[in-house]
Amino acid sequence: MKKLVSLLLAAAMVLSLAACGATADTNQPADTGDAAATEPADTGDTGAAASDYTGPDWEAIDAMDYDDASDAIYDWNLGEFESYYDVAKAELDDVDQRTALMAIAEAKMLESGVFMPIYGDGGAYAMTRVVPRSVTTTSWGLDEYRWYTSIVANELIKTTDRDAMIGLWSEAATADDYFAAARAYLEENGYTLSDTYDYVSSYDMETWDVIATSYTSDSYFIACTYAPLLEYDVKNVQQPGLAESYDISDDGLTYTFHLRQGVNWVDQQGRAIGEVTADDWVASMAHVADNNDELGYLMSADGGCGIKNYDAYINGEVSFDEVGVKAIDDYTLEYTLEQKFPAFVTMMGYGCFAPLNRDFYKSQGGTFGSDGVEYTAGNYGTGPDTIAYCGPYLVTNYTPQNVWSYSANPEYWNADAVNVHTVNFYYNDGSDVQRTYNDAVAGTIDACAFNNSTLTMAKEDIPEGETETYFDLYHYTTTNSATTYCAWLNLNRAAFANFNDETQGVSPKTDDDKARTRAAMNNQHFRLAMAYGFDRGAYNAVSVGEDLKYASLKNSYATGAFAQLANATTVDINGTATEFAGGTYYGEIMQAQLDADGYPIQVWDATADGGAGSGDGFDGWYNVDNARAELELAIADLAAVGVEVSADNPIYIDTFYFAGSETNTNMKQAYKQGIESALEGKVIVNLISFDDQTVMQYAYYRNSTGAEANFDISHSSGWGPDYGDPQSFLDTIQRYGYMCKNLGIY
Repeated sequence: MKKLVSLLLAAAMVLSLAACGATADTNQPADTGDAAATEPADTGDTGAAASDYTGPDWEAIDAMDYDDASDAIYDWNLGEFESYYDVAKAELDDVDQRTALMAIAEAKMLESGVFMPIYGDGGAYAMTRVVPRSVTTTSWGLDEYRWYTSIVANELIKTTDRDAMIGLWSEAATADDYFAAARAYLEENGYTLSDTYDYVSSYDMETWDVIATSYTSDSYFIACTYAPLLEYDVKNVQQPGLAESYDISDDGLTYTFHLRQGVNWVDQQGRAIGEVTADDWVASMAHVADNNDELGYLMSADGGCGIKNYDAYINGEVSFDEVGVKAIDDYTLEYTLEQKFPAFVTMMGYGCFAPLNRDFYKSQGGTFGSDGVEYTAGNYGTGPDTIAYCGPYLVTNYTPQNVWSYSANPEYWNADAVNVHTVNFYYNDGSDVQRTYNDAVAGTIDACAFNNSTLTMAKEDIPEGETETYFDLYHYTTTNSATTYCAWLNLNRAAFANFNDETQGVSPKTDDDKARTRAAMNNQHFRLAMAYGFDRGAYNAVSVGEDLKYASLKNSYATGAFAQLANATTVDINGTATEFAGGTYYGEIMQAQLDADGYPIQVWDATADGGAGSGDGFDGWYNVDNARAELELAIADLAAVGVEVSADNPIYIDTFYFAGSETNTNMKQAYKQGIESALEGKVIVNLISFDDQTVMQYAYYRNSTGAEANFDISHSSGWGPDYGDPQSFLDTIQRYGYMCKNLGIY
C-alpha cells in the first residue's frame, strides 16, 4: 500500500514516514534491451586505482521517454538484483526454498547501495498505561490498528509489572488466557482499568476510503471501522473474523470463506443499513480495480497474490465476471488465484481485502467501472460520515490536526471482546518536544516515548507519593517492528523544488552541480561510500539518546528475523551448493551471500538477542575506512567519465528537514557533519529547510512519481510488510515497484 507509515511522534523517530503496502505500478515493464546503460563495473573488490568505467549513457537516457529512461537507470543500478529476484518469485511450491532465494536477492539489492536501512519504529525509552501485548504484534496488515483489544490502566504501569505481564503472555496458551491473567494481575497490584484509550498522532488524512488509499496515515484511522475476514489475536495467531472458517482446494488455487450470518453494516450514527454478505467482497474487488494504482498491485500476478484474471480485467481483456472473486451465495465467498501464493491468507487483514457495502457506496454517488460506467467515488470516503461501518468502532469526532474520536460499535460482531469503548487521538506535529511527556504525566494521553529533552525530565521528576523518578519507575524500551525506515538515494533527480509549489524546497545547486550529483548517484562505489560513511548511531542518538542509539537500528530491508526456514534447505551461493539447517533465519542467508560477495556489511549477528540472533540493534554498515576506500574507487570511476571529485570540487547532496522540530533539525545537522567528516569534504550536504511539516511531505511523501521527488537523499520514509512473505518488501524495489519513486524513477 502506499502505506507510507508516518512514524508516530510517540515512537520517537519523528517526521519519518513509512510505507507498508505501497502501490506498485502494475504496468508491465518495457522490454528495452536498451544499450543506454552498460553493465556496471565489478564491485566486490576494493582498491583498484585506475578505471575503465563508462557510466550510464546520459545522452541516450535523456532522449528517452520517462518510463524507458527509468528502465535504463534501473537496469544499470539494480539489474543484478532483478535477475536474482525473478528466480526467487518463481518459486511457489517450496516455501523454504523461496525464503532462501529471497534472502539472496535482498543481499544483491543491499549491495547495490541505492538505499540503506536506518531504523525501525521502536527502540526508544517510553512509559505507558497500556498493558503490554494487549494488541497483536503481527508485523503485517492492519490488525494492530484496530485497538479494541487494548487493555488500558488508569495508572502508569511500572516497569516491574510490565515485565511480569510479558511473562504471563509467554505462559498463556491463548489470547483469552492472557487477558484473564493480565486483568487479575492488574487488580492484585492495585491498578484500575480505564474504558478510554488516549494517544497522540502526527498523521494527516487524505481519505476515509481504505480501499482507495495506500497511505498508512489514512489506514491507521480507518482500520478499526471495518472487520476483516481473518485477523491476528494478541498471541499472533490468525483467528476467524467475518469468516468463521475457510477451505483451500487441493491444487492450492481456490480459497472458500464461510461468512458469519447476522452481521450488520451501520452508518456513522450506528443505524443498521444492511447485512454483511459475500457480495461485499466482490464489490470491494471491483473498487480495488477502479483504484488500481493504490492497492491493485497486491492483486496482480506480478506484484501480489495473483487473483485470477485480475490483470486481464485491468488490461481490458475480460469482463469483471471472469475475475477470481465470487459470491457463491450470501455467506460463501470464493477467491481463485492464477498460481499458488503461499502467503495469501496473511493478506486478509489488509485494506485491499476490506468489505465494501455496495448499496451504501452507491448512495454516496460511487460507481463501478465493472458496471460499464465511468468510475467515480462520489462523496464516498470524503469524511467519516460517508463510509459504512462493520468494525469495532464508529467515528464520533474528526477535526483534522486536532482530535480524532471513536466509540464502540454496538453492532460489531465481537462486541463483547472490546476492551476500551472510547478512543481519542490528539494531533501533535512535534514542534513542542516536551508535549507528549507532559500530557502522559498529566494523563491526557496514555503513553509517550522519551526524546533527549524528556528523558532528562523523566530521570529527574518524581511522581507525587513516590520516592523514585518517572524513569526509574515506569520506563521500558519499545520493541522494534518489521517496518524499516531507509536513506534513499535519488538516481535521476528531476525536481529541484516541490512539484506542487516551486517556491518551496528550492535547491541551491547549479546545473553543473546537478549533473555531477546524478553521475555520482549512479556509481555504486559512491553510493556505498555514502552508506558506509553514515553514522546511524549518532543520527539516532539525537532522538533517543546515547543509551539507545543502536537499539532501533536495522541492517536490512526485510528484518533478519522476518522469516525462518522450517526445514533444511540447499541453495546456490556463487556456484557452491550451500545447505542451511531448519530454523535458519532469513538474515543468516543474506549474510552468507554478502560474505561470499566480499561486502563488509553485517546484517545478522548470531550472538545478539541472548544468542537467538538478530539483524537489529547494532550498526553493521558504518565504517569510515570502508567509506573512504569506496569513495576513492568512485573518484577513479567518475574521473573516467569526466567528473572530477575532490575537496575543492565536491559532490553536493540536498536533503530536507523540518525547522519546526528541534529534534529533526539536529538529526540532519548530525548527518551533514558526519558525512562531510567521513568523506573528508569531498561530499557536501545542503540542508533544505521547511517551516511546515505538511508542505515538506510534498518533497518526499505526497509525490506519486520519482520525477516529483525533491531530494538527493531522503531519510524520512520506509516500508512495513503487507503480508507474511519477504516478497512484500522486495516487490517495492522491483521494476515499477512503489518505493522506486524514492530512487527518482517510475
